[in-house]
Amino acid sequence: MAKSAAFQLRFLGTGTSQGVPVIGCGCPVCVSTDLRNNRLRSSVLIQSDSTTVVIDTGPDFRQQMLRAKPERLDAVVFTHEHKDHVAGLDDVRAFNFKQQQDMPLYCTEGVERALRREFHYAFAEHKYPGVPNLTFERIGENPFWIGDLEFIPIQVWHHKLPVLGFRIGDLSYITDANAIEPKELEKVKGSKILILNALRISPHVSHFNLTEALNVAEYIGAEQTYFTHISHYLGLHHEVSHTLPKSVQLATDGLSIEVGR
Repeated sequence: MAKSAAFQLRFLGTGTSQGVPVIGCGCPVCVSTDLRNNRLRSSVLIQSDSTTVVIDTGPDFRQQMLRAKPERLDAVVFTHEHKDHVAGLDDVRAFNFKQQQDMPLYCTEGVERALRREFHYAFAEHKYPGVPNLTFERIGENPFWIGDLEFIPIQVWHHKLPVLGFRIGDLSYITDANAIEPKELEKVKGSKILILNALRISPHVSHFNLTEALNVAEYIGAEQTYFTHISHYLGLHHEVSHTLPKSVQLATDGLSIEVGR
């Protein structure tokens, strides 16, 4: 069986649905001058030698692409249909124009329904000139390939909503989760790098809090764990970082890691 290629992962955003700073908030995190406390909505850019993929296109997608400057984009993979993960999809049309081809969207049936509803104009019988050109690739529990990268879906629970995380080679990426069933955790075991949501200190109905995320990280035992999907309620980056084990750190926007090289 073919092995997924080595790749670089860049955190395009590490914040929760409102981002950090939060509009109108004067808490110490939101007014901090430490750029590590500034967080766009959660998304990652994955680049091998021949394939470039984004996981989720949140409201900050345009800004994230301008900052990361990828030369091309081969596909978008979606974890779920919430606005903070899909709202920026319209801006893939820049890649439509540059690459002169449709953008493949890898998602579940439920996410496809939501995207067809939210971006109805892109799927109209008579399209307005310049709208994004999109095609769907249905995904479920089975692994799939995009170029030289293999994605293994990991189904997690975001309160009562099923959400997909993904294992790509030695890395597992899970966001928007508050529960993971044992059979899905088995897919994560053996990962050298784990990326996991850790929303805040206190419990939350649909996200792991810091203690819960640390428990999952300890169970998996990855060489390095990065926490993402962070809210201003977690606290200041430098203060929280001092409390974490050496194998765990808070991800920051723009952080890049190498996987399998």
